[in-house]
Amino acid sequence: MELTSKQRAQLRGIANSIDTIVIIGKDGITENLAKQANDALEAREIIKCKVLENSMLTAREACEELSRLTRSEQVQVIGTKFVLYRQHYDKSKRKIELIKDKAGNKAKAN
Repeated sequence: MELTSKQRAQLRGIANSIDTIVIIGKDGITENLAKQANDALEAREIIKCKVLENSMLTAREACEELSRLTRSEQVQVIGTKFVLYRQHYDKSKRKIELIKDKAGNKAKAN
């Protein structure tokens, strides 16, 4: 699923109010850390992660690797933090309803 710019903006807004729950340290992205992130995405759909200074990975590298391992979308990378999103496969369990944004259609102002 490819996110549109409006959907990314919506998810960035949601991410502002959530706490960092995945922290990547000197061990990098281990199997256990990937499982933790996967479980968090299953429960919340959106997670904020942080890369510590002693890690051998940059935030962008960690974001790319973790998104690949968890089959999630990269929302944003800022400094040492990044946000991942994965829509729940079961529509009845979705916590975040993304904006419908079809290519070529402009958003209507009220």
